[in-house]
Amino acid sequence: MIRCAIVDDEPLARDVLQVYVSENKDLELVALCKNAKEALQLLDKEKIDLLFVDIQMPEISGMSLAKMLKNPPYIIFTTAYDQYAVEGFEVSAVDYLMKPIAPERFNVAVEKVKYLIETRPDATDYMFVRADYQDVKVPFSEILYVEGLKDYVKIVTTDRRIVTLMNIKGILEKLPENLFIRVHKSYIVALNKIDSVKGTSLVVADKTIPIGLTFKDDFKKRMKVGD
Repeated sequence: MIRCAIVDDEPLARDVLQVYVSENKDLELVALCKNAKEALQLLDKEKIDLLFVDIQMPEISGMSLAKMLKNPPYIIFTTAYDQYAVEGFEVSAVDYLMKPIAPERFNVAVEKVKYLIETRPDATDYMFVRADYQDVKVPFSEILYVEGLKDYVKIVTTDRRIVTLMNIKGILEKLPENLFIRVHKSYIVALNKIDSVKGTSLVVADKTIPIGLTFKDDFKKRMKVGD
């Protein structure tokens, strides 16, 4: 999932973008910000992959906000004025959406961000864990689920089981947020390996895994499933 935030001083504009985000399966809305100051506070506390930023805002404009960020997330500008397009691309904005924004155009911009994330040079597709006195390479694409067992975890893949002396939180930090989700205090699952969901459990490769109460709301939001 692409963790995103909307930065716009206009309530209606925020509402429209919020609807578009909710309808896009690749996006997770982390926050709605009414101005650039709120966005700066958010970025200090949260990992954000993408900002939808209005250019004309009071006090600090969207363009100024982009220039203030040393390690900015991907930025898509939204505005009712076209004279900022060149300057927008000068600050490495991914796209520039003119209001009123059509949903189709919104999704095209999101696809650009998705492509950049998937192809960026630092985007590795594996991790190393310590097991059997050696460092074992584990491709993310092979992982079905991770089970926490007191002081160690069991990583279940398509063809093996790897036991490593780590806690489940430590493993979670190694896994890409867009590919995995923690569903229980003792379980992490690969999103694309979930076969079915029913009530408070899910199935991955014939393994029934409980969905913890603490994690239920986030899981439903990520998977876009009902009760």
